[in-house]
Amino acid sequence: NSSESHNCAKSILTSDRLQIVVTLSEFFNETWEAANCANCLKNNSEGLSNSTEEFLDLFNKSLTCFEHNLQGQAIDLSPNNYTEVCKNCNETYTKLNDLYNYLQRMNRQGGESAHSAHLCIDVEDAMNITRKLWSRTFNCSLPCSDTVPVIAVSSFILFLPIVFYLSSFLHSKQKKRILILPKRIQSNANLVNIQEKYS
Repeated sequence: NSSESHNCAKSILTSDRLQIVVTLSEFFNETWEAANCANCLKNNSEGLSNSTEEFLDLFNKSLTCFEHNLQGQAIDLSPNNYTEVCKNCNETYTKLNDLYNYLQRMNRQGGESAHSAHLCIDVEDAMNITRKLWSRTFNCSLPCSDTVPVIAVSSFILFLPIVFYLSSFLHSKQKKRILILPKRIQSNANLVNIQEKYS
């Protein structure tokens, strides 16, 4: 029925006691909003955004790399010895992690989808799965690129008290003790000597 009259909508959507069509419609709309699904799509919702497609492609490459490197290892491998996975998949995982961080920054500024806040649930779940595999299952870690600045700032803060006390010591005037000689009459012994001379 092409009619958009209120009575027509009311008779179709709310004719049953449970109002199942309205309930399902509200459920799917709330789920869509809660999962931020629009953040994975282009502005006009024609399909996935370019950044989402790039992310999912890297995600699939990362999982393929994990699986490929696990197949080449022995079955009785100890749980903490996944050096091949860490070594061979480091580049793919780093790219995926960097892209995810970039998407988060762009999304806060209102990127391709023109929606802000969180990334869509598919991207967040995919990154959570990958990070869990990388850090917990394979026990891999990325080298920290901020080591040098952290050491430099820590050293600077540690030396601040030394510099402060040294500079205050050098630039403050040291008060020297000046002995003031008393201006009083000489002792009685000297007076006795003078009297003996005159007598």
